[in-house]
Amino acid sequence: MITMPINCKGKLIDLSSPKVMGILNVTPDSFFDGGMYKNESTILNKVEEMLKAGATFIDVGGYSSRPGADDVKEAEELSRVLPIITLILKHFPETLISVDTFRSKIAEQSINSGAAMINDISAGKLDSNMLATIGKLGVPCIMMHMKGNPKTMQQQTNYKDLIKDIVSYFAERIAAAHAEKINDIIIDPGFGFAKTLEQNYELLNHLELLKMIDKPLLVGISRKSMISKTLNTTSKNALNGTTALHMVALQKGAKILRVHDVKEAMECVALYNQLETSQVFKT
Repeated sequence: MITMPINCKGKLIDLSSPKVMGILNVTPDSFFDGGMYKNESTILNKVEEMLKAGATFIDVGGYSSRPGADDVKEAEELSRVLPIITLILKHFPETLISVDTFRSKIAEQSINSGAAMINDISAGKLDSNMLATIGKLGVPCIMMHMKGNPKTMQQQTNYKDLIKDIVSYFAERIAAAHAEKINDIIIDPGFGFAKTLEQNYELLNHLELLKMIDKPLLVGISRKSMISKTLNTTSKNALNGTTALHMVALQKGAKILRVHDVKEAMECVALYNQLETSQVFKT
């Protein structure tokens, strides 16, 4: 599969070599880093650390999508996200910011404030205006697989065939996106979203089958419970497990790793690229 570049604010991002997206949660209740970035200095220090380590994108989220998370009012999400976009771009103007939201109003105001792409956990299903809004804005869209919403998703883990159901879901969502003139689409199979522990590993084990969708693949497994529960540890101590599974994801076709720990993910990408290079020389 030839991976076409995506256009972020007029800059073409080549995904033939995997990229890293650093996570910046500005929520009080995210599963790993909730409440960690409360003031400008801690936010800017974290962003600088991630950019220096090699992050291509910074993903800003103002709505926790952990299982069972409480709803956040739209005004509250806006008040969390927009000042952060402005702050980051004031100090690091070349930063490509992705905004993690399923609301079209937040998406529109975020892009108008300087963000580069939208990361929608519902692929446009939780806001009927989302895809039309993204199409009008002309920005890339990350579309994730999920059933239900963060409060209900863990009660919706029944599948006839997990991989086939995910492929069918993306076929329908991508068609809907194309109908709204969205050109740059990235797919995220949604590890931990409406999936049991066993289903997460089944998905990772067959991740290469998603190449048939012919869209760049983003993987978000950083410090998730599929790792900490398997290792009988905490998310705080799940970095080594995260890195191990990142390599598996890269070898199965991931083009973007969405991570809490950029330096370690970049090292994983560098080792993966070296493995790929040696394979080319061999053939």
